[in-house]
Amino acid sequence: MASPWLPLIIISGNRMTRLLLITALASLLCYCTANTGQASVADHLPEGILAATLPEIADALQNGDISAEALVESYLARIQRVDESGPALQSVLTINPDIIAQARTLDAKRAAGEALGPLHGVPILLKDNIESLDNMPTTAGSLALQDNFTERDAPLVAGLRAAGALILGKTNLSQWANFRSSDSMSGWSALGGQVRNPHMLDRNPCGSSSGSGAAMAASLAAGTVGTETNGSVICPSNANGIVGFKPTVGLVPQQYIVPISSSQDTAGPMTKSVRGAAMMLSAMASGPMKTDYVSGLTDNALRGVRVGVLRYAAGSNSDIVNLFDLALQEIEAAGAVLIEIEDAPPRPDNFGRDASAVLHYEFKATLNDYLASTPSPVTTRTLSDVIAFNQEHADVELALFGQDIFDESNALGDLSEAAYTSARDNVQAATRAGGIDMLLREYDVEVLVAPSGAVTPRVDPINGDVWPSFPGAGGMAAIAGYPHLTVPMGTVHSLPVGVSFIGGANQDARILGFGYAYESRSQLRAEPQYLPDAEALAEIESAMNK
Repeated sequence: MASPWLPLIIISGNRMTRLLLITALASLLCYCTANTGQASVADHLPEGILAATLPEIADALQNGDISAEALVESYLARIQRVDESGPALQSVLTINPDIIAQARTLDAKRAAGEALGPLHGVPILLKDNIESLDNMPTTAGSLALQDNFTERDAPLVAGLRAAGALILGKTNLSQWANFRSSDSMSGWSALGGQVRNPHMLDRNPCGSSSGSGAAMAASLAAGTVGTETNGSVICPSNANGIVGFKPTVGLVPQQYIVPISSSQDTAGPMTKSVRGAAMMLSAMASGPMKTDYVSGLTDNALRGVRVGVLRYAAGSNSDIVNLFDLALQEIEAAGAVLIEIEDAPPRPDNFGRDASAVLHYEFKATLNDYLASTPSPVTTRTLSDVIAFNQEHADVELALFGQDIFDESNALGDLSEAAYTSARDNVQAATRAGGIDMLLREYDVEVLVAPSGAVTPRVDPINGDVWPSFPGAGGMAAIAGYPHLTVPMGTVHSLPVGVSFIGGANQDARILGFGYAYESRSQLRAEPQYLPDAEALAEIESAMNK
């Protein structure tokens, strides 16, 4: 266990002094561990600049405290030590083979007074369903796309690159963004294996941006990018104890991302801090609604704001409810006015069936369009081709679960069918005008808050994902296509949980501001402990073993 006075030391002094103190204390803890012969969390703690947040890292690069090349080398060493060996998180799927040369180029540009932007030299990991023009395939975790070298940047990647970011590599993910089987296991892909949660290694990292969440929590990059259709930025951020932001759908372009849904897909930043997420979003976003998402971050952003408390979505887990109540106290202390909302908005008949139908229809249409644009070495040109490929390689692709979602999607018609358009209109009306918009209007509130999700369960390769009752309102925000931010609000038996801030369409900047004001008071991000399982906790071990 880290010393209880470590946070007090880190608070004092300037930035580089804090980083040096972190390094020295981590080294001291490692020394003590080595001399007792026992494993310790200190073996895996990030040291020095790698323990910092994205804004601190960007400042250190700008001030000349570290070069981009040295920073990249530090991350590569840490990936080898923590991701490939040690705890073996398996969160990073591919390293950019040209990253050192690219870092040197950016260092030369800075030396010549030609810094590209606020992310100049900042290493970022992309979820491996997002294309970059670097010499890396975009695989969605599947053997079928292992030759998908497209040599094109997704617009969000071009935006990050224009702001000076370095694309360090690609992260592992739930294969096909967790839209292959109703019995899937979050965080598993045929190419990368199972992503491990760095807080507790046998626990679910959540999907589908599992690798992005675990890698960010483990300090394997300054920032990561995930994608979400229904929970896949928010859930892994909640499970891995980081900040995750799902923007309004359309704010970050969907182009050159292996798709699921044209009406719900979006990429989003995953970082250690709200400011870091805002910096990334400022580079990733485009179009008329784009703005500077950093300038509006102030400690007093919640002052006088009416906040709708989704009490009906708090769930039944007493530990989560208690942490949520403490988060509400911080939000209120920041000047907000809390308005309790006890009743969930009504859902129309067949809501669940229609929500599923929308994704099945859109998946077939969007994936077929995407596959048609891939380079010639990719032989799977349609969803039918992928299904056949998986059957031919069943020993690897179907080793743990099947592809019933693929089969169901492939049996459907195109997006002109009335069954699709009526289902889409039904669920969007229920979550927009009859959901988030109604709650904001009827309770006269500016933002909705709830727990972000459950305490994550164990990885289960036999039964697939087995989740406890899931609190929160993330599904409503995902189907509506509205912004959703999760910020850490504490831990339950060393497993993190977050609090959600949800708003109306295109209220992204305000939602980030509200989350920043909460975070500036709470500061509850927990460093991963790399525990093997829950019985590594003394209170659980003593109860379990008599």
